[in-house]
Amino acid sequence: MTAPFDGNPATVGNGMMVALAARDKAQVDRLHGLATGMGGKCEGPPGARSDHFYAAYFRDLDGNKLSAFVMG
Repeated sequence: MTAPFDGNPATVGNGMMVALAARDKAQVDRLHGLATGMGGKCEGPPGARSDHFYAAYFRDLDGNKLSAFVMG
């Protein structure tokens, strides 16, 4: 078991995440932009996390953490 990234206790909106598979990097960018543009909080901007993993992280208005990603 690992601790949540922000160091706070694991709760419904912290320590768990829903990951959404995207078609391509552009869709990851669009999803992150839409989420943060509607009031969501950026938890990690779109970008390469490794050679084969591109992702963005954000929280919705209820505090749930989500990720949009593409492999390859």
